[in-house]
Amino acid sequence: QIKREKPENIPDLKYLVKEKFTALESQNSDSDLQKNEKYMYFKDQLKEMRKQYNDNETIEQIDEDIAVTQSQMNFICPITQMEMKKPVRNKVCGHTYEEDAILKIIQNRKQQKKKVRCPKIGCSHVDVKESDLVPDEALKRAIDSQNKQ
Repeated sequence: QIKREKPENIPDLKYLVKEKFTALESQNSDSDLQKNEKYMYFKDQLKEMRKQYNDNETIEQIDEDIAVTQSQMNFICPITQMEMKKPVRNKVCGHTYEEDAILKIIQNRKQQKKKVRCPKIGCSHVDVKESDLVPDEALKRAIDSQNKQ
């Protein structure tokens, strides 16, 4: 219908959509949520978690555990799956690897005349070069200080 109309006769579509949305939105109510199976299941799960972790210290401890686990994971080389001793960071994608491991891969692929894809899962960088690698001193210090503790 709009294609056939003259430009000056076309109604304000934004306004019409907003009007329709507001009308639909006003039909929603909290009672609709109370009938929704997934919503009720979610609320029940939250109640259970509150019972289990009623004490704030417990929740803080869980957060701390998550933070510690997260930081330790960053020390693991995606190639060797071991804690890095000489981490190098890829300037292009920002991922870190154990220096010896990534250099071996680069040299092997060079002999095969193939490019090196970043070994970090999910990374789309497909041409890792030795010149892109820089020592990650901050990560090395973090690993060293973690190991001293």
